[in-house]
Amino acid sequence: METSQNRILPSSMPIPNKIKKISRFIQFVSPSLVTKFSLKLFSTPIKFPLPNREKTMWESAQKSRLKVSSIDREIDVLTYGYSPKKVLLVHGWCGRSTQLFMVADKLLEKGYMVISFDAPAHGKSEGKTTLMPEFIETIHAVNKEHGPFEAAVGHSLGGMSLYSAYADGFKTNKIVSIGSGDTISEILMNFTNNLTLKPKITKRMKNYYDKKLGRDIDLNASSETAKQVDIPALVVHDSLDGDVAVSCAYSIRQNLNQGSILITQGLGHTKILRDKETMNRVVDFIIS
Repeated sequence: METSQNRILPSSMPIPNKIKKISRFIQFVSPSLVTKFSLKLFSTPIKFPLPNREKTMWESAQKSRLKVSSIDREIDVLTYGYSPKKVLLVHGWCGRSTQLFMVADKLLEKGYMVISFDAPAHGKSEGKTTLMPEFIETIHAVNKEHGPFEAAVGHSLGGMSLYSAYADGFKTNKIVSIGSGDTISEILMNFTNNLTLKPKITKRMKNYYDKKLGRDIDLNASSETAKQVDIPALVVHDSLDGDVAVSCAYSIRQNLNQGSILITQGLGHTKILRDKETMNRVVDFIIS
């Protein structure tokens, strides 16, 4: 029996009913057309206003622009504090460079400098659409310009991107993922389910990305790339996360060579970033 203690929390980014109705209508008319429509929606992040709680970090940090040549995009970079000990922060889908402000503030108190960025098509960076490969390319570019980093912290898609970037040559001493997804297929399935579309649209979308990248996109599943992560890694996830199932955290942890896991209760997908106790645990892991 489901109780208030084990009920999965609502998604942090629910799809408007109007978009669901449009999607179902297009699906009725043409599966091919609704696939194109879904692909466009899937790659277009929503930009949210900067919350008051993040303004101190935004106003205090140094801002710069960085050209990521491999994807031909300019991105906005924040440098917060000054220290030879640096930590990279990577936000998730529809996030921004200041979204992990609480862990950034706590790292500054411990004598670390924080580097964060607006991913392509996010915040003040260039572009209207983006996908995980561009997050990964941006991590490599920021590392080349501002690294090396003592540690890296990623939320949601940012966590997935860090695991893939590390497997692709990005070097750091520790990784923390918070609310990270696992397989791209599962993310696509959740997306089409939220649009109330048929399962065959999920398959069509995956086939499109497989052909575009020339390989199975699930090779970038976090549980797969985790096998190549040979440094200490902390997997943080909330048991009631309504965006990414907690089972993803256990799958990732199982394949890490030096992994540990922290499961919270009732914080959901984004509120977890503002929980003092959890962020203290993250910082303790980094500095230990």
